[in-house]
Amino acid sequence: MARRPLPTAEEALAILRQRRTRPQIRPPPPAGKNLAPLLKALEEKYGQGPAALKTRWKEIVGETLARRTEPVRIIKGRNGAGGALELRVDGPVASLIQHQAPQITARLDMLLGRGTVTRLRIVQGPLSAPAAAPVQRSRRKPPLDAALERQLTDSLADQPDGGLKDALMKLGRGVLRNDPG
Repeated sequence: MARRPLPTAEEALAILRQRRTRPQIRPPPPAGKNLAPLLKALEEKYGQGPAALKTRWKEIVGETLARRTEPVRIIKGRNGAGGALELRVDGPVASLIQHQAPQITARLDMLLGRGTVTRLRIVQGPLSAPAAAPVQRSRRKPPLDAALERQLTDSLADQPDGGLKDALMKLGRGVLRNDPG
């Protein structure tokens, strides 16, 4: 079987001109572009829901209550009546929420529109994602003054060097720093 020779450059160009090339594969359109009108229509029909509240919850109830509560869902009222906001509350904060319910609903009216939420439904239980508590950084305590350090060193002079002596020095410094008199 004889092999066919490769085409010359001119023959290759003629072959390529005759054949159609495959169209380039286009990436799909961005999902957000097509979903935005649909989401807007759903938001107008059913309201914003708890996702909008979760992002601004700290502004609505304050930082202290925001750590102990979270909005779960908005229950739509029947026949156009105002709905209820279901709140998950951690422990005894429920009584505090009940006392502040008028203020909370007034703030919700400013965010969601008047009459969207007319009452709060409080459910006690663990929060789904605990809010990150602010990190308390321990301040470094100032060193002892030279006279107290000398007294402590002299009182532990007869102890053998090692872990016990180091622990006693550390304890002594802590006690002398916190001594008010």
